[in-house]
Amino acid sequence: MKRETILLAHGSGGRLTHDLIRDVFQRALSNPFLDDLGDAAILPPPSVRIAFTTDSYVIRPIFFPGGDIGKLAVCGTVNDLSMVGARPLYLSIGFILEEGLPFADLERIVKSVAETARDAGVQVVAGDTKVVDKGSADRVFINTAGVGLIEDHVSLSPSHIRPGDAVLVSGTVGDHGIAVMAQREGLALSTSLVSDCAPLNGLAQAILTCGGVRVMRDPTRGGLATTLVELAQAGDVGLEIEESAVPVNEAVRGACELLGLDPLYVANEGKLVAIVAAEAAEAALAAMHAHPLGRNARIIGRASQAHPGRVVLKTVLGVSRVVEMLTGEQLPRIC
Repeated sequence: MKRETILLAHGSGGRLTHDLIRDVFQRALSNPFLDDLGDAAILPPPSVRIAFTTDSYVIRPIFFPGGDIGKLAVCGTVNDLSMVGARPLYLSIGFILEEGLPFADLERIVKSVAETARDAGVQVVAGDTKVVDKGSADRVFINTAGVGLIEDHVSLSPSHIRPGDAVLVSGTVGDHGIAVMAQREGLALSTSLVSDCAPLNGLAQAILTCGGVRVMRDPTRGGLATTLVELAQAGDVGLEIEESAVPVNEAVRGACELLGLDPLYVANEGKLVAIVAAEAAEAALAAMHAHPLGRNARIIGRASQAHPGRVVLKTVLGVSRVVEMLTGEQLPRIC
């Protein structure tokens, strides 16, 4: 008989654990590597460099407009691999489940994991499940790790940035953070804003085909501002940004004005920043516009030999100010 909620016994390693793996995880994520159910996935040897990453997801609420914690976990790891120029191939996924989590919620999350992995062209080849006492977690936490391959000709690093390079962003900023916060707090927005949560590997590969790409990053926690400061400091180069060129959804702008937030610091889960050689910038922008996830891409600034390690924002009022990293938490538990 199927239970309605997760019990501590589902993490005991016994019959209920095996039933959970077979009926929920394996049913949704089946592939030849996972179906062996060994202690580790056995993968073919790569012919090029390997990229490897891991991340954990503790978002509240676990379901939000445009996604859920399962989609977020797959996208986050796929995107981390994509930003270093890798083609994501394999994921592992570990679930920490709180006793009492409805089975229907878990099945919805696992279905989302399977659909997002399929959309991104990656396979979940290993996994783990633990169940903790009620009150010891917040319904469900997920940890993912990912492996991808990097072709020999791809080399991305902030150290490659040169004065005159163009700074591009793939679309409107702050959508994810405001969508999650609005769902959590019951904030009524004038439009139906949804998270931008999406796998960026296709868009990243499209940009790389243009050549001249110095570095890519996805501006998640800390938002666009913190990502740009990180790149300027790591590359010891100045970045000059035009505030009027940064695309911001009107619903995000309105919510930020209402709450006293700066959209440049609000998290994204489906946007990327690319710094590209000046002569390749228009081609990269065209490649972004041709991709569904880059239709609102813009060139927002340039690299400069002035003020190395700093980001200078020319505001819509025509004055310039130095952009700092985010300090503290603008919006907690959004990824």
